[in-house]
Amino acid sequence: MLHPTFATPDLTTFCRLDELGLVAVGQLLDPGRATIECRVVDDDPWCRKCGAEGAPRDTVTRRLAHEPFGHRPTTLLVRVRRYRCAHCRRTWRQDASKAATPRTKISRGGLEWALRGIVVDHLTVSRVAAGLGVSWSAANAAVLAEGKRRLIDDPTRFDGVTTIGVDEHVWRHTRLGDKYVTVIIDLTPAREKTGPARLLDMVEGRSKAVFKQWLAGRPKEWSKRIEVVAMDGFAGFKTAAAEELPDAVPVMDPFHVVRLAGDALDVCRRRVQQDTTGHRGLKGDPLYDLLSRHRSRLTHRGAEPLDQHALGLDLRATRVGDVALCVVMEDVTNREGVDSTGYGCAGSVGAGAVGAWCCR
Repeated sequence: MLHPTFATPDLTTFCRLDELGLVAVGQLLDPGRATIECRVVDDDPWCRKCGAEGAPRDTVTRRLAHEPFGHRPTTLLVRVRRYRCAHCRRTWRQDASKAATPRTKISRGGLEWALRGIVVDHLTVSRVAAGLGVSWSAANAAVLAEGKRRLIDDPTRFDGVTTIGVDEHVWRHTRLGDKYVTVIIDLTPAREKTGPARLLDMVEGRSKAVFKQWLAGRPKEWSKRIEVVAMDGFAGFKTAAAEELPDAVPVMDPFHVVRLAGDALDVCRRRVQQDTTGHRGLKGDPLYDLLSRHRSRLTHRGAEPLDQHALGLDLRATRVGDVALCVVMEDVTNREGVDSTGYGCAGSVGAGAVGAWCCR
């Protein structure tokens, strides 16, 4: 049996206040909130104007929302000492920037908890605001500012990018219309199999002009390093990439390749259903039952009767090639690459070929 060595209980370490340059000196526990009294560890007696040593004048308090403990909001009551210079009569406070940025209501530990809750745990802003004990607007503004500081304002986020992806996203559904944003992703780690893709930027709107303006704002040295641009079937993105990144190869990402092939296969299924039965697909129809069961979900024993079931279809009004599209669709779905010559799948059958086959 292991014999762990226990340390003396320390509220400062337990609440991770030492990472913020604070030390806990008291606590007040209420049923709906916990308040921890703190002081700044490092003294700051030297005048920033003349360099003389100042004398302590008084103490002011600052309330900061911290990460919750025990499913109740935790507030830090930070006592900040003020100094006064006897030489130039200047007054200043202790430096508490390690605990929180100036004029903010949430500590850096609380911001990290909020970001982790939204990104990793998929919490809503309302739930994060309730955990911090602040209003929705205060939590939303703080999370957006911290996310912008870590992602958008990071000068190294464009380093090493050779493959990018672009697509639109609806981030607000309203009765007055959808709100779209253009999302640019760094696909270099996924292409080189060194890690997951990462977010580069999000621009309001979805059009050729939006993507082209974003590409034009990048340095020329960075644009020359881009080798591949993955996108959907929107011609505006392809035109903008061709104008701003003439040396990059535009490709269609596998998701949209499979989607186009699936749409073409669905059109073929409806046509074959009408030719063979004269009505829409029902539960007991052979073709509907065949195409509703995907081979990748079946075992070897389950796929064998499926093949026999396909051979027993009445093909008097159709062709064997139409039924074989089920196998073609599985082949397209299982491929991960893209054709380096443009839109299409990196196999012998692309979405365009499937569509042409279905419409014959």
